[in-house]
Formats: sequence, structure tokens, C-alpha cells
Amino acid sequence: MGDDARETARASRDAMHVDPLWSRAGGWPDLGVEAVDAVLVGIGTHATSISPTGAHATPLAIREALARFSAHAAGAGIDALRIADAGDAVDPDGDEAAAADLVATAVARSRLAIVLGGDNAATVPAALGAWSGAGSRPSDAGLITLDAHHDLRDGRSNGSPVRRLVEAGLEGSRIVQVGIQDFANSHAYAQRAADLGIAVETRAAVEEEPVGAVVQRALTIAGGASGPIHVDVDVDVVDRAAAPGCPASVPGGISAWRLRSLVRFLARDPRVRSIDLTEVDATADAADGRTVRLAALCVLEALAGLAEREG
Repeated sequence: MGDDARETARASRDAMHVDPLWSRAGGWPDLGVEAVDAVLVGIGTHATSISPTGAHATPLAIREALARFSAHAAGAGIDALRIADAGDAVDPDGDEAAAADLVATAVARSRLAIVLGGDNAATVPAALGAWSGAGSRPSDAGLITLDAHHDLRDGRSNGSPVRRLVEAGLEGSRIVQVGIQDFANSHAYAQRAADLGIAVETRAAVEEEPVGAVVQRALTIAGGASGPIHVDVDVDVVDRAAAPGCPASVPGGISAWRLRSLVRFLARDPRVRSIDLTEVDATADAADGRTVRLAALCVLEALAGLAEREG
């Protein structure tokens, strides 16, 4: 984060009630040269969005929202994790390579990088950087999206990251899309997903089946024999009542609790080296900030999953 952003986040935390027995999440130190368990990275993409968005304001908003929660989770020792913050990419829409390098550094120095978007265009530098930092090529990596949409559009926008990653070398057979919604995708893009060999888990399947079963199928496909997995968490997969700050969220998406559970289960697997949180427009959120708060809780669920990893 820049100096102004740091001061804003610090002032927000200082204004909250202080209880010495109730430590607040967030406020983690800058990433140094030493290895840590997890790293936050901000990639505030927004300029190529299909619809106007203020998603560039979201990384800071999530950092501020973290202070509303504690780092305590039953059975998960988040407090014991070493967590750092690598700051924000300076020009993520104009210089994807620099944004990818920032994520690569975060992955190389940690077990899990958590990328704060930005619209869904952030997934391209997040995934490419993560796979590079893990010493892998896109052709050897896997992708799991929690998303209402296929994101296979032509061109460059927040509707095209999956297609762009395929063009960069990602195998369609190593992609799993979880939470795809009826009436939120065209027949042409659904056919494109099928032609690429992408595995699709519909919203109905995700909401009706046990989380563990959905996650295990996704990890088996995306993990393959080896290779790192990137998880793209497009928060518009959630019911619009819980995520009004996502421009493309629809009534009837998955529950906020189901999303949190999916993130936590996925983060337990050591093949998951990176997770991004995208499509939240902090400037369009409800007055109570529920969408940004959900994104912040997903950060904490990812950290809980990391703390629960075996070995």
C-alpha cells in the first residue's frame, strides 16, 4: 500500500473500540525477504470492465474491513501464522506483467498468496504470477473458479480472464467452474466451455451437495498429477442479497456461508498456492458494507484453511 492508503487504514482501525482481549485481524506487516505463511497482494483492476466499476477501491476497503473481525477461528490457529502484505500493483490495468511479478514474489515467499481485486481482470496476472512464482508453467497448472459466469468472452475485460489464461497455455481439462448460474451465461459461451473440456459445477449442485464433495471433485480435476492450483473467487457467485456490491450478482446465487466454506476447504489443500477475490465494487456496496465484509471474511477463511493444512 502507498503511504496515504496506510494512513487511511490505520485511522480506520484506531477509530474502533479497543479491547486488549479481542485482537483485530489485519494490519499485517510489509513483506520482507523472509518466508512467511501467507501474503496479501492488491490488484485493483477496473479500467477494462464491461460495466463501470469502482473496483480499484476494493483492496483498501477489504483491508479496512478486516479490522472488524478477529483472527480467531475454532480449531484453526490463524494467530500462529506469519502473514505479510506485499502492497498493491501500481498500474494493474496497464502493466499486467508488473502485477504478475508482485504475485510471483508473494508465492515464492509463502505457502499462500491472497490477491485482493479489482474486477475479474485481476485473475490473469494473479494466476500467471502465482504459477510462475511456484516454478510452473500454465500448461502444468490448474484453475478453479467460484463464479456465476464462464468468463470466456472475446477481447480483454473482466469477462475474459478464463479465455485469456487458456490462450496463455492453461489446459481446459484442468479448469473447474463452480457455481455457474442459469440465465447469467449465453449458449455460445456455455458451448465454448464444453468445447474446451472445462468441468462445470452448476449453482444447484454447489448448493445441494456437501461442500467437501464439490471441493474434492474440483481439486482432483484441477490438480491433475501435479502442478499448482489458482482459485478465482468471483464474489458475484453469491446471492445478490448478500453481495449487492457485485455488479453482476443475481438473486438466487449461492449462500454467503457456502462461499466461505468453499474457500476454507479449498485453502486446506497444499496444491492451492494462490486465491484471488474479485468483482467487488466497494463504491457500490450497501450502506452496511456487507459485500466488502464478505470478501474480508473470505480472506480469513482462506487463512483458516491454510492453518488447518496437514504437514
